[in-house]
Amino acid sequence: MKDIDGSPIVRNGKSVILAYDHGLEHGPVDFKPQPESADPENIFKVARHDAVTAIAVQKGIAEGYHEKYRDEVNLMVKLNGTSNLWEPEDYYSPKNCSVRYAVEELGAEAVGYTMYAGSDYEARMFEEFREVQEEARKYGVPVVMWAYPRGRPIKNDKKTSTISYAARIGLELGADMVKCKYPGSRQKMEEVVSQTGNMKTVMSGGSKRNDKSFLKDVEESVKAGGDGLAVGRNIFQRENPEEILDRLEDILY
Repeated sequence: MKDIDGSPIVRNGKSVILAYDHGLEHGPVDFKPQPESADPENIFKVARHDAVTAIAVQKGIAEGYHEKYRDEVNLMVKLNGTSNLWEPEDYYSPKNCSVRYAVEELGAEAVGYTMYAGSDYEARMFEEFREVQEEARKYGVPVVMWAYPRGRPIKNDKKTSTISYAARIGLELGADMVKCKYPGSRQKMEEVVSQTGNMKTVMSGGSKRNDKSFLKDVEESVKAGGDGLAVGRNIFQRENPEEILDRLEDILY
């Protein structure tokens, strides 16, 4: 595990990662509430806000848009991802980009990888993550694990003990930061954070909800020892993303 407090994706010990991999993972449905959010250029403009420490995108979006905003936006490349159109036997997210390409060709300052612990394909994803983590060490960039416990044996992926286990896997496999679901209360989040050692732990933004509910969860997560959030829909599905980012900046920094 790296000490990533000096990394561009961390500000004063905290992070706000603007996640924008939804076009691959969910498709156009996530852009319907705010149709302009389908244009990646609009989201890169949002990512220039001081609260945002990195934008997380798939490699095609990075290829097409990052160069223009290189001096204003820190890039995190999601190395794996899958569409919502197929139905595998169990959860699996194929690797679509290498660390070398993300760093050397795209200028990434961090990489992300989705891990479906509990899936029948867990062993394959563990092996892929090993390659990602070791290659990232050679380039000196942080690795963020999207820790999503999903698979046939997982009956409740919102259970605190299950979220804690998935987060702990990030620590055990050498992630520098883990993104996990908010389990619903400060006390429950403290249980999650108690399992992640000195690895950064950020909450997932999840589906869009009202400002009061969303910001309350963020505050409680930080009070529980969380290090920020990785959020997409609760930013880009709003009419004025800058307003919520202003409030997040006040809470986190």
